[in-house]
Amino acid sequence: MTLDATDAISPLGVLPVAGPTCIHLPLNISPQELARYAVGLANARGGTVLVGTDVLNAGTPERDASELHPLMVTHAIFELSGGRLTVNVQHHRLPGGLKVLMVFVPHAPYVLAAPDGSVIAWDGAHLVPVTPSAAEPVADQDYTAVVPPDASLADLDPAEVARLRALGRRASASNLPDLDFLRELGLLVPSGGALRPTLAAILLAGTPAALRAHVPQAEVCFYHHATSDPEFQFREDLLRPIPALLTRLAELIQARNRFTPVQVGLFRIEVWEQDEVVYREALLNALTHRDYTLRDAVHVHYFPDHLDIMNPGGLPGGITPGNILRHQPKRRNPLLAEVLSRLGLVERAGVGVDKMYSLMLRHGKEPPEFTTYPDAVTLSLHSPGFDAEFVRFVARKQEDMQTLSLDMLIVLSVLAREGEATRAWLARALQLPEDRTPRLLRGMEDHGLIEKAGVGRGIAYVLSGEVQAALGRAARPSAAADRRMDHEPPAPPPVAPVTTAPPVEPRLPVRLTRETSGPTGAEVRAVALALAREQGRVRNVDVREACGLNTQQAWRALRHLVQGGLLRKLGTGTRDAAYELVDAPRPATS
Repeated sequence: MTLDATDAISPLGVLPVAGPTCIHLPLNISPQELARYAVGLANARGGTVLVGTDVLNAGTPERDASELHPLMVTHAIFELSGGRLTVNVQHHRLPGGLKVLMVFVPHAPYVLAAPDGSVIAWDGAHLVPVTPSAAEPVADQDYTAVVPPDASLADLDPAEVARLRALGRRASASNLPDLDFLRELGLLVPSGGALRPTLAAILLAGTPAALRAHVPQAEVCFYHHATSDPEFQFREDLLRPIPALLTRLAELIQARNRFTPVQVGLFRIEVWEQDEVVYREALLNALTHRDYTLRDAVHVHYFPDHLDIMNPGGLPGGITPGNILRHQPKRRNPLLAEVLSRLGLVERAGVGVDKMYSLMLRHGKEPPEFTTYPDAVTLSLHSPGFDAEFVRFVARKQEDMQTLSLDMLIVLSVLAREGEATRAWLARALQLPEDRTPRLLRGMEDHGLIEKAGVGRGIAYVLSGEVQAALGRAARPSAAADRRMDHEPPAPPPVAPVTTAPPVEPRLPVRLTRETSGPTGAEVRAVALALAREQGRVRNVDVREACGLNTQQAWRALRHLVQGGLLRKLGTGTRDAAYELVDAPRPATS
């Protein structure tokens, strides 16, 4: 049986021992105390908190950590830390069947206070107070500005320097001789009586030998998966300067990439499964902002329905998936980022993520998805299909309004996917405080893009009738009815009256029929839950057939239920994955 990520078996049954980066806590720890330990570990160096280790030596305990829901723990720590600490929580099952809860805590970029206001840190054995002087933030050294003591000009490849010069044609230093060009960019500095390259110079124009000697962790591993299965059919390991890496990765991706033409009047828009501008920006972000002090490679996994870029080092300090659109840009490797910006490869203003969001939303797709871990981050670019009518609508609207801002695109995309959303829901999607959304929403109402539905506390927003017509959709039913569907359990399908005779036919599967319009998001989710309850599991194809949806629409509804803690996903991809109720019993494994 394939186990999901929250039910992983520990190899050899060995858990990390308690120490500087691991804390063992009993099962009956209170949320407040757990939050204190998490904050203390974040203030030290980050690591793992294991909850429930006390039951492992208790013979045959009646309880283990399986009763602790990861989402509850994540939420408790987030709330008790004032929203400044985001952790990753998973169940960890040992071969004997017992479970512990693993809380992966990142290293805090600045000193955090515990829930009671104290400033504490984990010293490897205890929580200890942090003195004011120790709490002073220390600027991180720019690893890419380091000059290796044995580095020399021979470590730079003239052909790669020429490639850099070609990239920087618009830079003021592009007409200078090679050495002056590199010095102007800050890649060569005087050291030990000679000009020597920095690690940034080797990353951008180093020879193969120099890369292996000084930054072997700069490797990128590309995997192609013909199906959604974790097994890959092709792998290529690349240790090249960054410009050469980008060129080769683009070749590998484009060789497997496909596009669908969308006609808009006299023009044709090519919607690629993986848009080159998007994945190039994602790869540049990974190579520019990864932690080069970690001896890990960047991994790029190309699946039929998504592209994963797994990056060592996590997001730069203070940035989370929930604020990445609004947080002030942070540069983990300032020299490398500055050179790439001057060469025109990355955006100086830190708008690379905005560009990815905007283009994917314009093409009727899900926005980029970030998943963070204590020492890594994965960026997923999903491509299970796209909404062609949404692409046409956005293209035509651009002509009428001159521009649709990213915030407008986010609101339109959410409402096109979900049918309706409250102001609080839209604020979360926009990554804004709720009190900063009214002006945007009023402006969109004035432009005839959205309208209010419901009254009082039940107010939500829907696409305007004009927009729904442009998208080829009939007017929605009342918002109040949808909200009842969201908060009430789905009604069971009609059952024949009880009689003494056995039923002639088996009960028909749940199927949604609507003569006047397509199903709402709430209705689709209700049907998916009903199917999971009746059949034990539900698949993408079941939701498509029951509700008359395409693959992407069904996938969105199922993912919404997984994120809401109502369904758990088994398997990967859209074709092989199945979903079951979170409270459903799991079959025993041998």
